[in-house]
Order: sequence, then C-alpha cells, then structure tokens
Amino acid sequence: MSGPTGRVGQVGDGPVVVVGGGVVGLCTAYYLAAAGLSVEVVERGDLGSGASRGNAGWVCLSHSTPVPAPGVVRYALRSLGRPDSPLYLRPLPDPAFVRWLWRFWRSSTPAAFRRGYTAIAELNRDTFDRFDELREAGVRTTLTRPGMVHAFLSAAEARRHLAVQREMADGHYRLPEDVTTGDEARLLDAALTPGVRAAYLVEGEGVVDPEAFARGLGQALAASGVKVHEHTRITGFRTAGGRVRALRTGQGEIPCQAVVIAAGMSSPALLGLLGRRLPLQAGKGYSFSVDLDPAPRHTLYFGERRAVASPIGATTRIGGTMELSGNNNRLDWRRIVAVALASRHYLGNWFDDPDDLVTLIRDPWVGGRPFLPDGLPVIDRVPGHDNAYAATGHGMLGITLGPATGHELAEYVRTGTRPHTLRPFRFDRRYG
Repeated sequence: MSGPTGRVGQVGDGPVVVVGGGVVGLCTAYYLAAAGLSVEVVERGDLGSGASRGNAGWVCLSHSTPVPAPGVVRYALRSLGRPDSPLYLRPLPDPAFVRWLWRFWRSSTPAAFRRGYTAIAELNRDTFDRFDELREAGVRTTLTRPGMVHAFLSAAEARRHLAVQREMADGHYRLPEDVTTGDEARLLDAALTPGVRAAYLVEGEGVVDPEAFARGLGQALAASGVKVHEHTRITGFRTAGGRVRALRTGQGEIPCQAVVIAAGMSSPALLGLLGRRLPLQAGKGYSFSVDLDPAPRHTLYFGERRAVASPIGATTRIGGTMELSGNNNRLDWRRIVAVALASRHYLGNWFDDPDDLVTLIRDPWVGGRPFLPDGLPVIDRVPGHDNAYAATGHGMLGITLGPATGHELAEYVRTGTRPHTLRPFRFDRRYG
C-alpha cells in the first residue's frame, strides 16, 4: 500500500492516473505500466492533440538548451512591434505576465544558463537509449537519425555558432572540427540553396513524426491494458490526509493511488485545484507542412533566422518563432508568413508571393509550448500531497525529453525516492 513517503503499490492498489495525453504524459504512463502499476490516462481532447502535434519532431542533443540565455531579453525587446521577428514579445496588461518576464530576465545570465544546460544534458544523456527501448518493446516511435545540418548565410556567424556550441557540448555529443564554406556548404543537404554560405553537420541527431509517435504510444498503452479517457475534463480532486483519493470529471470520479499532472498549458489550472501555483507561460510556436523538391534529407536549423525544417514522412515541416503573447492558441497568419519568408533564405524561392501560401502549405499550426521562467521543466512531487506529481514546462523539448522524463518520473512514483537527475527540476525551486 502507499506509504507516507509517497511510494505507490502494485496492481490492485488502484490506478496511477496520468492527466495529459501528450508525449510527456504518454511516456510517463508507458513506464509506469511497464513497472507493473495499474495506470489510466485522462486527456481533455485526443491523444497527442496539443503541443505534441505540430512541432518539428526533433530528438536532439545539440539544441537541448534553456530558452533564457545571455542576450535573449535584449533580442526580445527589439521585437516589440515586429510580428515578423523570430522572437516576438507582445506585452500584456497582466501582473503575472510582467512577473514572469522579470524572472525570465533574471534567468538569462551566463551562470543560470550553464546550470540549466547541465541539468538538461544530464536528463538527456540516455535519450536515444530510451527511444531504442521503446522501439524494441514494439512502440512505433518513427525515429530516424539523419543528423542535423546547421545552415548559415555567413561563414563568420556559422563559426561563432559552432564555437558556442562546442563550449556547451562539453563532450556530450560530437561536433565537426570546422564549418563547410562556400559552394560546398549547400552540398551537405540538396535542399539548401546557393545563398547558404556556411554549414556544418551534427551527426546522429534524430527526428520523429510527433503525431505518429503519440499514436504509437497510445496503441502500446492500450495493448498493455491501460485505460485511456479521451475528451474528459478534470473538474476537481477529492483529497484527504494530504493525498489525492480521486479525480472528479464530468463523467464521474476516477479513484487513484497517485496522480501525475502532465497536461502542458492546462497544468497550472489543475495544480491550482490542489492549492499550488506554477508560473507557466505559453511560448507559442508555428509550423506548417509543404512539399519541396528537393526535400531535406536532414533536420535543418536556419541559423540567422532561427527557423527549422524537418523531413516528416513524405513532407517537410517548417517551423519556428517564439511568441510570448499570453496563454492562448490564436493563430496569427503573419507569423506563418514570417516563418515561410525566413525559410526562403535557405531553401530558395519555393513560393513567389505570400498570398500563394494559402494554397501551397498544409496544416498551419500554432501551439502553446509550456515555459517556466528559468526554461526548465518541473518533474517532481507536488508539495503538500504525498501522491501527486507534476511533469510540465518542457517548452520545445517535449519530444526529446519525453521518454527520459517518463522513465525517471515513473521510478520516482514507484519508489518514492527522487532520482538524482530530477533534482534540478524541483517544484519548489526559485524560478529566476
């Protein structure tokens, strides 16, 4: 039976209920079930329909960094009034938003960035092993590892970026000795145009189809007997003695032996029902799919414009931007156009006029990626509740860190002892 340390029992002791059907929640449910626990999943929409759906699908080490970084606030301030900027800040008359920005600024020092990067790198250490585990267990991860090409319009900028990346990598992943310049740069990937004057390849970086990956996890959960409640909203919790006893929904109560809140931007409201506040803001990202000829063979990072492209199935997904404009999913078409225009510097004139985009692109998407001010997720027990846990705030790293988060958090739930890799992701830390 569950004890005062938060350790949960085995099958027959009631289910561990995971709230959230994105990649982080589904991976957590998978590893809990693999450990022999009874598990149920509650999702307010369809599995994988939130921020997991339209992202670039990267599984990478070379871009697993906190967003708060030296210079990022200055860059954001220059974006005021410029909806075409890669990082777009639209201030809101909301004291909570202002406090969040203040904490974000305080987290943008070199020392804070280094601490955050080190914490993510440690959690990320076994990421590809985790994906291999899932594949060997029959989960259709869709992972391929074509490598990532970093493309630049300037050799000087490429070398500056590579130098910074080499300093951060610190042996966690391999980097080339130098950049490839001139006409040879675009030969790293046939989709690049002559405007690309420098590039380098980070071998082994991966990409998944995020929707297909979420479906594969859902199928694996169903095959293992995990009950999934889709289109189900949590309205409250029944608690007693510092423990969550049941989740209240519009369809009735779901008794539980433990609960994991992994609901992305819905997490603050759910945690509020447990009397806890979490300063999450939506870092809105945009993407769309398009058929290119030639299509990229690698994942691509467009250095100066901070946009990306990924080969996903038979199409290319182009994405980018970070928009801080409140917790909403309003799609600003100007941001789609900005991403498309940015990509033309590296992929050529695949469209002539922005008006053509309406017919050329598919699945224009905006997603509210959950960010805490220090850029790190929370993966911890909820203070004041022995059997409630939170796994949210992964920002742009939900796909990369999903399996690692699920594996470590499942161990925490099962044993009641926090793995050392999760110490930097405590709920009660200072957020800037």
